[in-house]
Amino acid sequence: MRHFALAAVGRDRPGIVAAVTEVLLGHSLNIEDSQATILRGHFTMMLVVATPDDADEAGLRDDLDGVRERLGLEALVLSELEELDPGARPAPSHIVTLYGADHPGIVHAATAALAERDVDVTDMTTRLAGEGGGEPLYALMMELALPASADADELGAALRRVGSDQGVEVSLRPLDTDAL
Repeated sequence: MRHFALAAVGRDRPGIVAAVTEVLLGHSLNIEDSQATILRGHFTMMLVVATPDDADEAGLRDDLDGVRERLGLEALVLSELEELDPGARPAPSHIVTLYGADHPGIVHAATAALAERDVDVTDMTTRLAGEGGGEPLYALMMELALPASADADELGAALRRVGSDQGVEVSLRPLDTDAL
């Protein structure tokens, strides 16, 4: 079994998922992991799919390119993935939330503090709200996997320093594993 990442981006409209998955089904691919959302009016989708070893990769790419053209998608990309040990996935343990006035550098500052401490970002969502009137509010939420050597109190202090430097509110809390 081989695995591929499939990413699609296009102006939001009904039928994108149906058209892409019709091609996948026609080539006997199975969707194992997926994430999809609308970002600034563009539908975005990331899939990890499994395909039989003897799948016609060239035919699959041609059929996906036909969907991209027919729907006017900005991007539809298929890339083979290196096989990894599923047991090696980091287990999320904490949530960071950050809110404040929008400006460049917020995500970099927060993720740089995490990277310095070998903290893995397992999920991230950002939103810009309140654009119609006044200053836009930036919201960032990250699910984290802390390494065994991490000190959550020190990480929280580092993130509060980021918040102070960036002029945003930051909180770190343990992830409620029952909520997963």
